[in-house]
Amino acid sequence: MAEISALFWDVGGVLLSNAWDREQREHTLQHFGLDEVEFSDRHEMLASSFERGKISLQEYLERTIFYRPRSFTLQAFQDYMFSLSQPDTQVLQLARELASSRKLLMSTINNESRELNLFRIQTFGLREIFSLFVSSCFVGLRKPEEGIYHLALEITQRLPKQCCFIDDRPLNLESASRLGMYVIRMESAEQLRSDLKQLGVKEI
Repeated sequence: MAEISALFWDVGGVLLSNAWDREQREHTLQHFGLDEVEFSDRHEMLASSFERGKISLQEYLERTIFYRPRSFTLQAFQDYMFSLSQPDTQVLQLARELASSRKLLMSTINNESRELNLFRIQTFGLREIFSLFVSSCFVGLRKPEEGIYHLALEITQRLPKQCCFIDDRPLNLESASRLGMYVIRMESAEQLRSDLKQLGVKEI
């Protein structure tokens, strides 16, 4: 039986809806009547810098949307982006249960731009659950790069075999698994609870 002392969580697709993934981008472009191909070309060139915290949300929007006049404001566009973030209440409740036991280190490993990340941490009370946020915008690394998992282990001073990483995307899980971490692919709150129990997490 594994002796898990640390849980690392993805945020978008696990605890909350994705922040600015393909689905959210498509909804937003449709809402504002924007050309998807034109936007995508610019987005792809800036996405890495945006998620690594190298450019601000304002600069990202100025270069992907507001490089020419629009009939709407940057603030209106940003507000709509933020409004798409929704919680998975059952998974958040499970995470809160685990955090309240105070027996496990609770941390995120997530790819997210700085402004959206801070908004979601504040809005959904994630500081009450997690003591550490290994977010791409803070550390300059992104999943599935192995460096971000190495960094999380070094910061927390945990061995891979003491850790479990939870994500909804197989590629991200593969990188953690190669380092020796236990991994769980998130499908539902019920499945996640069951898989954690099978790993010997007794705090639920």
